[in-house]
Order: sequence, then C-alpha cells, then structure tokens
Amino acid sequence: MQNHFPLWKNILVLTVLVFALIYSLPNLFGNDPAVQLASSNSTPLQQAQADEVAALLKNAGYNVKAFDFKDGKILARFNNTDEQMKAADFLRNKMANQATVALNLAPATPGWLNALGAEPMYLGLDLRGGVHFLLEVDMDTAIKQADERYNNDIRSAFREAKVRYQSVTKEANGIKVVLPDEENRVAAAAVLNKDFRNLDLAESGPNEFLLTMPEREILAIKKSALDQNITTLRNRVNELGVAEPIIQQQGSNRIVVQLPGVQDTARAKELLGTTATLEYRLVDVEHDVKSAVEGHVPVGSRVYYDKNGAPLLLKRSVIVTGDQITDASSGLDQDGQAAVFITLDGVGAKKMGKLTQENIGKPMAVVFIEYKSDTQIVDGKKVQHKEKTEKVISVATIRDSFSKRFQTTGLDNPQEARTLALLLRAGALAAPVEIVEERTVGPSLGQENIDQGMTSIEVGFLLVVVFMIIYYRAFGLIADFALIFNVVLLIAILSLLQATLTLPGMAGIVLTVGMAVDANVLINERIREELRNGNSPQASIYVGYEKAFATILDSNVTTLLVALILFGLGTGPVKGFAVVLSLGILTSMFTAITGTRMLVNWIYGDNRRIEKLSI
Repeated sequence: MQNHFPLWKNILVLTVLVFALIYSLPNLFGNDPAVQLASSNSTPLQQAQADEVAALLKNAGYNVKAFDFKDGKILARFNNTDEQMKAADFLRNKMANQATVALNLAPATPGWLNALGAEPMYLGLDLRGGVHFLLEVDMDTAIKQADERYNNDIRSAFREAKVRYQSVTKEANGIKVVLPDEENRVAAAAVLNKDFRNLDLAESGPNEFLLTMPEREILAIKKSALDQNITTLRNRVNELGVAEPIIQQQGSNRIVVQLPGVQDTARAKELLGTTATLEYRLVDVEHDVKSAVEGHVPVGSRVYYDKNGAPLLLKRSVIVTGDQITDASSGLDQDGQAAVFITLDGVGAKKMGKLTQENIGKPMAVVFIEYKSDTQIVDGKKVQHKEKTEKVISVATIRDSFSKRFQTTGLDNPQEARTLALLLRAGALAAPVEIVEERTVGPSLGQENIDQGMTSIEVGFLLVVVFMIIYYRAFGLIADFALIFNVVLLIAILSLLQATLTLPGMAGIVLTVGMAVDANVLINERIREELRNGNSPQASIYVGYEKAFATILDSNVTTLLVALILFGLGTGPVKGFAVVLSLGILTSMFTAITGTRMLVNWIYGDNRRIEKLSI
C-alpha cells in the first residue's frame, strides 16, 4: 500500500484545514465604524461610567448598532462614519475630563468566532489611511545633558564628602576636576572611584583629574534616550485618541510614529511636541482644604486636584522636579503592595534627603504638569494657544528619611504603579526630536490600495488556477485545491498572530500564490516522467512524490533564507513582506506536499487498478 496515508495523518490535514477556515473567517465580516473610550488616567472606567455614556448617546438620539464594555474600555458601534464622527465629537465634549475618545474600526466578527479567539488582521497605514512621521532624536543633546548631570553630581558628591576643590568644569573632551592639594586629591580620587565608576578617570596634571565617558556609557545614554522618547511619545499618542498606533525604533536614533485613522497632521505634530514634567510637593495638612477651595488660600500653599477631581492643598515650594529623576520602575514592596521605585540625581537626592528627614509622617504628592499647544483659527489666521494642565497623580506618606533611591507606595494596584512609573520616566522627552519625514495617507487612497491589492491577488489566483487545470487536468485541480488551502491557511496564521496587513504584505501574498504551485509542478512533472519511462500509475505517483521532495525542499529553503535576510536587514515594510513570504513558503510546502498527497491517495490510492492518470 504505497499510496496510502495512516489515519492520524489524514486527521492532521483535515484538522489544519478546519483550523484555517475558522481563523481566516473573521476577515470576511469587515469592520464597524466605532468610538472607543478609555480612561484618561490610571484608573479604568467603571460600569457606572459605561451606563452614563450609553444614556448620553440614547438621549442625544444616536443610533448605536452595539455597545460593549470590557476591560475598563467602552466601545460604541455605529452604522456609518457620519454617525461615528458626530458621536465622537459629542462624547469629547461630555467626557472631556473622564475619558480619552478615539475613532476606531471595530471588527464585526460574530460572537461565536470571538469565543474561539478568532480575530481579523489589522490594516496598516497604507490600507487604512492616517499619518506617518519619522522622528530623529538629537543624540548630541542627550550626551551634553548627561555631561551636565555628571558635572552637577560630582560637585554634590564632593560637598557631601567634605572634599575641597578649586573647580569642576565641563571641557570639550570631558569633565576637568582641579584640587587644591595632595590631601584633597586623594580624597577626591576615592569619591570618584566609588560613585563614578562608569566614567574613565585619568590624571591630567598635578592635582587634576579628567573624567571621560567611555564608548559603552555613550551607547547606554543614547539607548536610554531613545527608549525614554519612545515611551513618552506612546504616552502622548494615547492622548490623541488613536486606537492602534505604531511607535517603534528604526535604526539607532530614529523613531517611526504611525497614527492610523488620523488625518490632521498639524494636531499630531503639536501633540508630539508637547512638553511635560513632574514635581514633588508636601501636602499642607495644617490648613483646611474646603476653606482654600472657597478662596481663603493660605500663604505658601496652593489648591490642586487629583485624578478623580478631589481638591488637595499643597505647599508652593517644590522638593524635586521630573528632570531630576534618572530612573523609575514599578514592582512590589516588602508587604506585597504595589510600589514605584525612583532614582534621583545628586542635586535632587540632597534636597529630598534633607526635606524627608524633617517631615517624617507627613504626606507628599506627585504633581503631573503638561504644556499642550493648540492651533485655533482667529479672524481667519492660525493662532497657537498654549495650555498648562496640572493634576496630582499620587499621594503617599513619608515613612522614613530617603534621598537618592526611594519608593512611592499607597497605590491602588500594580497597573496604577506601572502607569505612574511610566509617567515618571516619560514626563518629558529625554532629548529633542526633529520630524525628518511626514506623510499623510487619505482613507480613500487606503481603500484604493485595498481594492488594487485584492484585484492583484484575484487575477493572479485565477490565472494560476486556469493554467493548472488546462495543463495538468485532474492533478491540476488537486493543485488548485492546495493553492486555496494555502491562501486560507496563510491568512489564518496572520490573523491568529494579529499581524498588521500592509501593501508589502499583500505583495507577499501575491508572490506566495505564484510560488505555491511550484511544488505541484515539480511533483506532476516527476509523475509524467515516470509514466513515460513505463512505470505503472501507482508506482509513478509514489516515485514522483518521493523524488520531487528533495528538489522542493532545496528551492524553498533557499527562498526562506533570502526572506530571513530581508527580515534581519530590512526596515518596517520590508520586514512585513519578509514575514508574509516566510510564512507563505512554510504553508505552501505543507499544502502542496501533504495536502495534495492526501487527495491523490483518496482518489488513486489503496492499490486501486488504474490504467491511466489524468495528468
């Protein structure tokens, strides 16, 4: 029984086919125009707020197709984009201080498919429309800022260690330290070797040192600046209300920002250029908050509001600001409660240490300050309006004296701790950014790209199908089934991975359609050759599949290696093409060899007496 599959192999192929059909189906149902609401602070939206939004839309007369509340987010679906846009503007006015409102395209996938975890692929910027920015981080400024921090930290370290020095100056080639005598030179060397081991220390003259940043430190500073800017930009884009933004590193000093669905380039540029910072202030517990809100604010204090709108009375004097925070990370304290671990620079550590020592047991607040720019049309001219917003994002009691490293507790949950750590790290850009490329893709052009891409796939698919049936007859029809199976399986895998489909990705699918039948052409030609040599149909089928396998494997492995090189060396669009091509090669090998062999075995296998093959 040469041409026969064991039961397990048949079940495997059929299982993969069912899997492919189920997980590719969501892409047929399209999307609903929707409005998404997410919390504008670290506290997720509650059911009461969802009920409020539903009531607002109903009372305003909006025809909501479906309304969902899940994972602290609200999603309202509409029948058309006009209703969607009007509802979004309406909700921005009504929920301005409670939620971020985003336009979205929500998949119209049936509930039974959602229950199986089946979701459609995302559409990239070139298919959906939106704004593309390429930002370049000013690494020279990042290095200069690091030099200035080290300069200040060295001075502070000397003062704390009671080391007398003549000067600590920033030179072109590093930081120069001049000491008055040998005794202070030895003491200074001890301090520098202990606290500044990441810098290279050399004697530049009698009682003089020169500290320079080694290459590894420069690379670390550049990486940190890039990472912090990406975090900052991602946090700012959330404020713009973009449902599926793409913010990722490109090269060693550039950041790609793609905002699908956004057409207002000016608004996006203003948001990316917004500056923000943080301040630590003591809470005024000596005076009445209610009296201050009514207008009787004590001298030396000021009224602020927390993320829930509750008033707080804080001291006017600032302890430390966000630019003195060098690092922040979230985690759990010794009691298993959510906490944020913060590291300050030398100046900030000294101020924090002195103030906390004097105020143990008193509450301290973290104030988030943001400066937003908004362009308005006044008398037919564009006028830029700057707005300053301040809110208290955390209040914690000072348990003990601390300075350089400390933790902030009193947070509701780990998610709030992660958000606070992000705000502390991303309050301001680590280094300036410059927009070196910007591109706007209109939604109509995106739809045109989809239509043209689908036409390419359909035409290519049809030509291949017709050719195979004419040239290889029944075996060509079997190859066409494998081709359909391959495309469905490829789309199912991309959907399961929640890949973003772009034009290069569509090109990869078109190329896969053309390449997928290569294996069947090789198999069919080997079978023909065996028939011409006088072998029986059964033997020709068996030998054809066996001998063609090595050639198929060799050609596909070669193409796969090229795809991997494209993925390793290419940027965004090239990587997308390489991923689709790689997956297409793997799925085509499975469907062309195993899928067609199963069908051939069903039709011609089990030692049936066959005098002629339709090939």
